[in-house]
Amino acid sequence: MTHRRAVLAMIAAALMWSIAGVVTRQLEAARSFEITFWRSGFNALALVVLLSWLRGPAALWASLRRGGRALWVSALCWSVMFTAFMVALTLTTVANVLVTMSIAPLLTALLARVALGHRLAPRTWGAVLLAGAGIAWMYGSEISAGGSTHLLGTAVALAVPVAAAVNWTLLQHLKSRQGGGADMLPAVLLGALLSALLTLPLALPFAASAHDLSLLALLGVVQLAIPCLIAVAAARVLSAPEISLLGLLEVLFGVAWAWLGAGEAPTGAVLGGGLLVLGALVANEALALRSRTRLAGPG
Repeated sequence: MTHRRAVLAMIAAALMWSIAGVVTRQLEAARSFEITFWRSGFNALALVVLLSWLRGPAALWASLRRGGRALWVSALCWSVMFTAFMVALTLTTVANVLVTMSIAPLLTALLARVALGHRLAPRTWGAVLLAGAGIAWMYGSEISAGGSTHLLGTAVALAVPVAAAVNWTLLQHLKSRQGGGADMLPAVLLGALLSALLTLPLALPFAASAHDLSLLALLGVVQLAIPCLIAVAAARVLSAPEISLLGLLEVLFGVAWAWLGAGEAPTGAVLGGGLLVLGALVANEALALRSRTRLAGPG
């Protein structure tokens, strides 16, 4: 994969990730944990098929057996991300969820500083403070408006970047200790299975219509399984700052889809706080990319 194709692949992945909110708003009867159950179940089924096709069934199950404790910790993180994301979407707006999720790179940087001793550049500390101000703006707006449901939804959404930070920090630790990259995809499959199993008792009795099941299958396959494989392939070519910057397109696409497709216009506080968060992330990652390019030289 060339660099240009990797960029286009990440844009396509972000576009597919971004449809979750607007598709969820089209559901007829499925609610909360049932939505999470079906989405995670369809995601797990799609990953079994795709990974078996790419690697062979024997290699896939062998990688699951050899994964050890780290694989299960990563799977638990994925399970939290899958579950909290969909539950949050049923409690608050798409914009609230996506903006809250977008702080994952900064939380990862902070956790890596605490757990692994990684040094943070001054630009990253500035981005953390600016993004924190943006999230506080959003939370303060919900508290002052008395929107307890939206506030709860935003708090649930916060579990997604926290779990993501733990997951990426774990993978960085494994990479430095083992001298190579950890295989993430079996953990994604296990995470989807755990999410489906944990939400099954809470999803009963099922209320989803055939229309709902078709949309939830779309989310499990097109919104999760396929872009996950695309992103892993693109990550072999793109740098971490490039991946982070292109991943932010999910926020922009997702808010736009919800606005145009579900009439869910973001509030002023979400727009203002979101711009602070996204501006902090873009500035931090762009400066990191510029620094890497300068150090690499003309070659």
